[in-house]
Amino acid sequence: MFTRLLSTIFCAGVGFAVMAVPAHAADDIEAKAQTCATCHGQNGVPIDPKTIPIIWGQQQSYLVKQLHDYRSGDRDNPIMSPIAKGLAQEDLRKIAAYFAAKSWPAQHAAATSASPPKGIAQCQRCHQPNFEGGPPAPRLAGLSYEYLIASMRGFAADERTNNGDMPKFMQALTDSERDAMARYLSAL
Repeated sequence: MFTRLLSTIFCAGVGFAVMAVPAHAADDIEAKAQTCATCHGQNGVPIDPKTIPIIWGQQQSYLVKQLHDYRSGDRDNPIMSPIAKGLAQEDLRKIAAYFAAKSWPAQHAAATSASPPKGIAQCQRCHQPNFEGGPPAPRLAGLSYEYLIASMRGFAADERTNNGDMPKFMQALTDSERDAMARYLSAL
């Protein structure tokens, strides 16, 4: 809890500092992307993988949508919302392309379970058979269990509503089914 609080304070401070940078000094997308690296990691591994997702190698269309949603208020986060609102609309796609072009960071994940959990086949329609995503769905394979389960619970509780299908799908699953899916996906 304390680590999460510290990372939130640190990332929020960085976000507000970046918003104060004059526009002419922040024209370079790589320079703007360095703000993201403060929390999401210089090498693609977030400073707190339990609460911060990997964005290196993530689907570009998904990253654009999330930045847009944070910017418009369709998705809310005390750190990401102010950062996204401080970005120019025309930079959202460029920043998303920058991170999508990076390689997904290698991780030492636990071995996957012998058989996929109940209900996970429905996820493959959007997230692809290997769960590496595809327009417009994000990659799920290799995200942390904690981040995945928090996202699933957010959709199930109608706390995260920036996707029309996910709340209904997550509400149809039991807690144990969501848990099994998150464990399976994090180990991929």
